[in-house]
Amino acid sequence: MPAHPVLRPVLLATTALALLAALPAFAADDELVRPQHLAAPDTPQAAATVLAARRYATFWHTGDARYATQALSSDFADRTLPAGRVQGPLDASRAFRAAVPDMRVEIEDMVVAGDRVAVHLRFRGHFTGEFGHMHGQNQPIDFQAFDLYRVADGKIAENWHLEDNQTLLGQMGLQP
Repeated sequence: MPAHPVLRPVLLATTALALLAALPAFAADDELVRPQHLAAPDTPQAAATVLAARRYATFWHTGDARYATQALSSDFADRTLPAGRVQGPLDASRAFRAAVPDMRVEIEDMVVAGDRVAVHLRFRGHFTGEFGHMHGQNQPIDFQAFDLYRVADGKIAENWHLEDNQTLLGQMGLQP
């Protein structure tokens, strides 16, 4: 039975508001870096694990701390933290973005098994800023990293990572 003519505008407005309220959730997912290759079971736990990993990659891609907050648990631990670096990725991201302001991050591969996710990342950009006492000369940057995350309650609790620093430092002119 069609809606009463007086109620029709109210129903249309209510439906439109409900659809608009749902848009940020979809838009937020579309903003996230997507893996080129994904191997994950079709389970709610795996979906939450993938979402956390995509948010974290998007943090590195954009430098936007909101994504790190969404991705990392309050007791996050970097298990391969370089000597002298403060726990957490915010300072490291700021320092790297100061050297490579146009940094982009891609997820080449992502594999989920239980509460773990392995992520193969590629970082690209140009060294136009400063890194220590070195000033960039627009050198192209293209290096890879491998991360292993343990995810609990939909957030990354632990991270083990290896970066191809030899390639990175060579591209920056800091190593022969």
